[in-house]
Amino acid sequence: MRLLAPARWSMVLGLCLFAAFGVVDAHAARIGDLSETRIWEQAIRFFSLRDPAVRYAALGAILLGTSCGLLGSFIVVRKMALVGDTLSHAVLPGVAVGFLWNMSKDPIAIFIGAVAAGLLGVLFVNWIQQTTRLKEDTALGLALAGFFAVGICLVTMMQRLPTGSKSGIDKFLFGQAAALGAADVKLMAVVTLLSVATIFLFYKEFLVASFDPGFAKASGHSVKVAHYTLMWLLAFSIVISLQAVGVVLVSAMLITPAAAAYLLTDRMHRMVLYSMAFGIASGLVGAFISFLRPNLPTGPFMVLAASLIFAVAFVAAPRHGIVVRWWRQRSQSRRVQRENTLKSIYHVLEGRSFQQEGVTVEELAARRRETVEEIRQQAADLRAHELATFDKHDGVIYLTPEGWQRAAAIVRNHRLWELYLTNAAQIAPDHVHEDAEKIEHVLGEEVVRQLERKLAFAKEDPHGRLIPDVATIQRGSGPRREAPSGYRRSE
Repeated sequence: MRLLAPARWSMVLGLCLFAAFGVVDAHAARIGDLSETRIWEQAIRFFSLRDPAVRYAALGAILLGTSCGLLGSFIVVRKMALVGDTLSHAVLPGVAVGFLWNMSKDPIAIFIGAVAAGLLGVLFVNWIQQTTRLKEDTALGLALAGFFAVGICLVTMMQRLPTGSKSGIDKFLFGQAAALGAADVKLMAVVTLLSVATIFLFYKEFLVASFDPGFAKASGHSVKVAHYTLMWLLAFSIVISLQAVGVVLVSAMLITPAAAAYLLTDRMHRMVLYSMAFGIASGLVGAFISFLRPNLPTGPFMVLAASLIFAVAFVAAPRHGIVVRWWRQRSQSRRVQRENTLKSIYHVLEGRSFQQEGVTVEELAARRRETVEEIRQQAADLRAHELATFDKHDGVIYLTPEGWQRAAAIVRNHRLWELYLTNAAQIAPDHVHEDAEKIEHVLGEEVVRQLERKLAFAKEDPHGRLIPDVATIQRGSGPRREAPSGYRRSE
């Protein structure tokens, strides 16, 4: 990661903190308790940031998106999504114990209890793996279900206490950004700055431990220290996100923005920045939508916003989106069809010792065992790509210089590969055709040159047919009436 990027993020976070806590803390209705007003009035009220509850919610969303996006990137590339989900559910008993400590929603007590519960869950998973034959995914599932069940029981018992219904502890299940206060946001800011600083200072160590643990060990880096440091930071970030997103959905904020970023880039530092940006955007959108109408939950809308971003990336990512992949496959399929048509034209011309330049659609249809109409469509496609000329009236196809070069190159690739398989792999000549049909379209020029050198620039394939040489391919003048120099008709 470039050094400037984390510094900018730290500066932005510092400015946000100053803006949030430098204002007068006036009384205002919370997001979930607003009176009925018009949507556009609510939107203006949100963007004006004149309500402390809105400022706390917006700043909390920014901090949540930053920390979750940052750590979520490493969770995704390390294939630890289930670990994040387990930690997010395992902290619930700690939240309940933190509340029971002094029977109030003390952010520090809840933070300590939740972090302790989360780390206890990690130790439980390691203990299960070391003492039983169970795999990691099974141990994670046990920890997730067991700790979450204990947490639900404790929260249910607390709700029956005299002050339980007014404690706000239920907000930790599904999240409510309106419940964030100044102390909550300060704690979120401290944890977020700690995460950014740690990743910034030890970025290379985290990077190499995530992608190549073996090389990290050989380089003298402690993979275990990097792993457990990441687990500590992950537990911290999960705990500070609980009140805004909730135990049930916090793992989605860890995984979804990072997954969307993963589809958009192959560079880790860019993935981290994209993930943080997507997390911040999702948090702000969720806070904004929950502000528009009373009793709209913040956490689910944050997750829906993140899911929408992922859906857009999944569909339209420049390299990995399904639209691009569909178009790439379609283009490749059409290219292969054009090359097969060019190869068939070459075979027809070869069959008559290149005595005529043109090939009729009837000859090509008989060669390819297709209808005349299908051949006409293929000829039109070749003409559109300037690989051939085609007159619909006389029905004759003439290869352009570029079309001739490509046709001869495909035939050369096919016959070289057949010869290579029979010589190197000792495969019978009558069993190499189908494999050559596939590989002929993907052989690069450098690979072809290597094949030619390995085969001592052989002139004939296993079936006795001449292999087009470089001079034949690069002539670019199209098939001539007489056979090319050194070329004989195969028997």
